[in-house]
Amino acid sequence: QVQLVESGGGLVQAGGSLRLSCAASGVTSSSYVMGWFRQATGKEREFVAGINRSGGNKNYADSVKGRFTISRDNAKNTVYLQMNSLKPEDTAVYYCAADRSWTNIVIVTPTAYDYWGQGTQVTVSS
Repeated sequence: QVQLVESGGGLVQAGGSLRLSCAASGVTSSSYVMGWFRQATGKEREFVAGINRSGGNKNYADSVKGRFTISRDNAKNTVYLQMNSLKPEDTAVYYCAADRSWTNIVIVTPTAYDYWGQGTQVTVSS
């Protein structure tokens, strides 16, 4: 049974930093493209960042480029999202997701992902 568990969310002031982690179990995470998505209250879930199986290809939403960094440690079955220079508009529930497709391409569409974590709340105060 595949399970993704996010951690690291919390309350931070604008300009601060947080590091989210996504631990995978029941699966070898190196077999999956991994993505981070977020969903603010009343809004649709949106792509934040994604990383291919080896970690050699990364993709970011324009709104987080230069501030967020996605990485993975396949030995630990864990994916990370380092978030710097946080803004109030980054406030959302953040989800990690796994795409088991053979293409090894980061897809920005949520429907492409097969497994999801339960989410972790990130709140940025102004």
